[in-house]
Amino acid sequence: MELGIEGRVALVMGASKGIGKGIAGALAREGARVAIASRSRERLDAVVEELEGDVTAFVADAADLDRLGELVREVEADLGPIDILVTNTGGPPLGTALDNSIEEWETAFRSLVLGVRVLAEGVLPGMRERGWGRIVNVGSNTTVEPIPFLTLSNANRLATVGFLKTLSREVAADGVTVNTVVTGKFATDRLADPEGSLEYAEKDARETVPAGRLGLPEEYGDLVAFLASDRAAYINGTTIPIDGGLLRSV
Repeated sequence: MELGIEGRVALVMGASKGIGKGIAGALAREGARVAIASRSRERLDAVVEELEGDVTAFVADAADLDRLGELVREVEADLGPIDILVTNTGGPPLGTALDNSIEEWETAFRSLVLGVRVLAEGVLPGMRERGWGRIVNVGSNTTVEPIPFLTLSNANRLATVGFLKTLSREVAADGVTVNTVVTGKFATDRLADPEGSLEYAEKDARETVPAGRLGLPEEYGDLVAFLASDRAAYINGTTIPIDGGLLRSV
């Protein structure tokens, strides 16, 4: 299927590993010019070497709002106007409802909510002027079914979905779509134990995920590439699960 994104400029946050890396790889394979961003220059450089296609690294912390504004300008100066924005802005620490400190709440809000807002504000004027743009937010199943011990994710990701739903209605007539992918259990570092093993997570997935396995970052990337394409022009303001059937709700 021709997706129509060859030569488009994409900015993918959190792309030094895991789901973000899978998304960057999928977009690069489709011919997009991909800017990857994360806090680690070393890991970013390794990803640039590994991925096929036009991939450029930029160092940025999703919780540093001033840096995010600079990041958009830097990417556009180096690669051209951003057509595709993927807001993969981090996973906050675990905690029950009252476990996390106010400082942890503030950090999670900056990265998961305000960071998304700053990035969207940076790319939208150009997208609207050109009459084409895609914003895809990496969310979580917590926005549909809150998960115990993920209070910061449960609360802040819901706020982001509310913001993006509002935004999607305001920019739709300008050829810009805004969607969130709600994420199930994937084979990433976040599910690995301190030694880096996914053995327990894989066993748990066989018992709890109807598909009987963890998802692969490459599979996630394929969905995002489609949402970023010409073919998905009428998909807007949605939350789309990719979880092997894990969600129980309709």
